Amino acid sequence: MFSPADNIFIILITGEFIIGILGNGYIGLVNWIDWIKKKKISTIDCILTNLVISRICLISVMVINGIVIVLYPDVNTKSKLQIVICTFWTFANYLNMWFTACLNVFYSLKVANSSHPLFLWLKRKIDMVVRWILLGCFAISLLVSLIIATVLSHDYRFHAIAKHKRNVTEMFHVSKMPYFEPLTLFNLLAIVPFIVSLMSFFLLVRSLWRHTKQIKLYATGGRDPSTEAHVRAIKTMTLLIFFFFLYYITSLLVNFSYLFTNYKLAMAFGEIVAILYPSGHSLILIILNNKLRQASVRMLTCRKIACVIG
Repeated sequence: MFSPADNIFIILITGEFIIGILGNGYIGLVNWIDWIKKKKISTIDCILTNLVISRICLISVMVINGIVIVLYPDVNTKSKLQIVICTFWTFANYLNMWFTACLNVFYSLKVANSSHPLFLWLKRKIDMVVRWILLGCFAISLLVSLIIATVLSHDYRFHAIAKHKRNVTEMFHVSKMPYFEPLTLFNLLAIVPFIVSLMSFFLLVRSLWRHTKQIKLYATGGRDPSTEAHVRAIKTMTLLIFFFFLYYITSLLVNFSYLFTNYKLAMAFGEIVAILYPSGHSLILIILNNKLRQASVRMLTCRKIACVIG
C-alpha cells in the first residue's frame, strides 16, 4: 500500500509525463507533416525533431527511474535493472543536452552578427554540417552510455561478491565507490554543452548591444527587424538556459541523493523538478515558435468548428 506522499508523487510525475509526451510529440508531428508536404526539412526543424525525440526518451526513462526508485527501492538496488535504467538515462540525457546546445548555437549563428572569421565560416556552413554535428552528438552520447554500462556491470559483480564475503559497511563501500566516481565524473562533464549554450547566449546579447548602439548612432526610426529577431532569440534562449540549469542541478541532486538522510524524499523531489525541463520547455518552444504556435491555433480552431458542427 502506497503512502500519501507516494500517491502525490505518482500524480505529479504522471501529469509531467503526459504534458511532456504531448508537447514534444506535437512538435515532432508538426515538423514531420511539414517535412512530408515540402519534401525537405529545414535546419531548425531537423534540430528540433531530434531534440524532441531525445526528450521523449529522456522523460520516459526518468519516469520509470523515479517510480522504481521511490516506490520499489529494493527492486532497483538488488537487480540489474539499475544498470539498464542508468545506461538509457545517460544516453538520453547526453543526447538532450547536446541537441539543446546545438539549438542555442543555431539561434546565435542565425541572428547574431560578428566579424570573427570562425563565426562567419560557421554561419555559412551551419546548414550543411548540422546533420554531421547531430550525428557526432549521437556518437558521443552512445559512447558515454556504453562506458557507464561497462562500469556499472563491473560494480554489480563487486556487489554480488561483497554480499557473500563482507559485512554491510564494507559492502556499501565496495558497491558505492566504483559507482560514484565514474557516474559523477560523466555527469559533471555534461556541463560542457551547458557552457556552449551560455557562450552562444552571451554572443547573442553582445550582438544585440552592438546593434542597439549602431541604431542610436544613426538614429533610425521605426521597428527594426534585426532587433526584434535578437529579442525573440534572447527570450527563447533565456528560458531554455534557465530550464537547462535547473535540470542540471536537480540531476546532480538525484545522483547524490543517497548521501541524504531521507534518500527517498530527495530522489522524489529531484525527479519531479528535473522532468520540468524536458516537459515544460517544449511548451515554451510551442508558444515562442511562430510555426508551432500557428499550427496549434489552427488545430484548436478546427476542433472548435468540429464541435459546433457536431
